[in-house]
Amino acid sequence: MVSIEDTRMKMLFPFLLLSALASGVFAHSRVDRTVPEDGATIAAAPDVLSLSFAADIRLTRVELTHQDQHSVRLDLGEQRSFAQEFSIPFQDMGQGRYRIEWRGLGVDGHSMQGAFSFTVD
Repeated sequence: MVSIEDTRMKMLFPFLLLSALASGVFAHSRVDRTVPEDGATIAAAPDVLSLSFAADIRLTRVELTHQDQHSVRLDLGEQRSFAQEFSIPFQDMGQGRYRIEWRGLGVDGHSMQGAFSFTVD
């Protein structure tokens, strides 16, 4: 004989599974676009870096590493609130490969991070 508890668990399990999967999907915002684009080779260094996210995020740190130099933490200035679009002043270190690493928080409090790179020829 099937107990009421077994029936409840069978009904509850799919809901819990869906909830767990959905929270993972919505917990993190992906980068939709960067300027310069990831992997791009450009003729001159940009004045600003642009990052566009799929959902609101609060950037907490952006670091720039040039192939021949140490990492430099970029100034976020007044861009400390949640947004989808960020423009960050770029620190030109000459020709070569640049790697940009960012960290942030989603509106749900989850920490996120990512990186992109480009080359100034």
